[in-house]
Amino acid sequence: MIRANLNSWCKAVAASAAILLGTCANAEFPDKPLNLIVGFSAGGGVDVVGRTIAQGLSVQLKTSVVVDNKTGASGAIAAQHVKRAAPDGYTLLMAPTTSYVMTEKMVGPEVTGYEMAKDFSPVATVGELPLVMLSSKSSAIASYADVTALARKNPGKLAYGSSGNGSTEHIVTEWFRQQSTLELLHVPYRGSAPAIADLFADQIQILVTTSPTALTNLATGRVTAVGVASAQRLSVMPDVPTFAEQGLPQFIAASVYSVLAPKGTPDAVITTLNTALNQALSDEATQRRFAQLGVQVVRSTPLQARERLQSESAKWELVVKPIRAATR
Repeated sequence: MIRANLNSWCKAVAASAAILLGTCANAEFPDKPLNLIVGFSAGGGVDVVGRTIAQGLSVQLKTSVVVDNKTGASGAIAAQHVKRAAPDGYTLLMAPTTSYVMTEKMVGPEVTGYEMAKDFSPVATVGELPLVMLSSKSSAIASYADVTALARKNPGKLAYGSSGNGSTEHIVTEWFRQQSTLELLHVPYRGSAPAIADLFADQIQILVTTSPTALTNLATGRVTAVGVASAQRLSVMPDVPTFAEQGLPQFIAASVYSVLAPKGTPDAVITTLNTALNQALSDEATQRRFAQLGVQVVRSTPLQARERLQSESAKWELVVKPIRAATR
């Protein structure tokens, strides 16, 4: 009798546990607010794109999406935070993928504390910021031909700025230098603001930057747009030719933006997030906001986002390798 009662009790407990587990497993995602982590300061390009994405996600998922700026170490602090977060879809990284990959390739994952390809599950690629080369107004550089002529006349003296060694500006301009076989002088700064200031003053002659930054500074009348590193001209600056049009067809580079989740996030959650992101990116208000920033909307599946991350990693590894070797 006691054994029979014990068996009945055990079965009842097991059944209750199964019901409870089933209920938890079937809980609809999301059932609480999400956090979108941005590794760069408020008001910057990554932050503005992140807040646009967060607003769209909030509408589609019918829950709050809180933008949390965790700045420092070229975005590494934010990446490390998301890497360590629970893989449940509630903590996401707004990633300027190109920048993260370049930094990782330049200094190594032992320094960054993350590996893009191993530590994250790509949710979606959301946009591209084409890169634009600016020149100081007083330099009289207005085209790729002008850059070439001046650099060949004064080897190693034509100066370009960047926001630091290993930054997107540094590596993309080095790629430009490799393709054009020019000798240029790299002047690294601690951030883009002082680089822009010295471009205004003609202390440096050229600077590669993202389209939003280019648009802001072109409005001052103190710089000239030399060319855009994209396959087609940009709608926000239709009079600026591509480098391909000017004789450098392989110089196509963009700052790719992605949303990433911690490795191990369930496929069903990734799919839900991806669907919501693509719906948000189809919204006219989001597209207008991106267009104002010079951001090209990209919609992708999680697999396509992973493949894009892998291709970015492979592409910039080849570019960074000789730069890394030269600095050691």
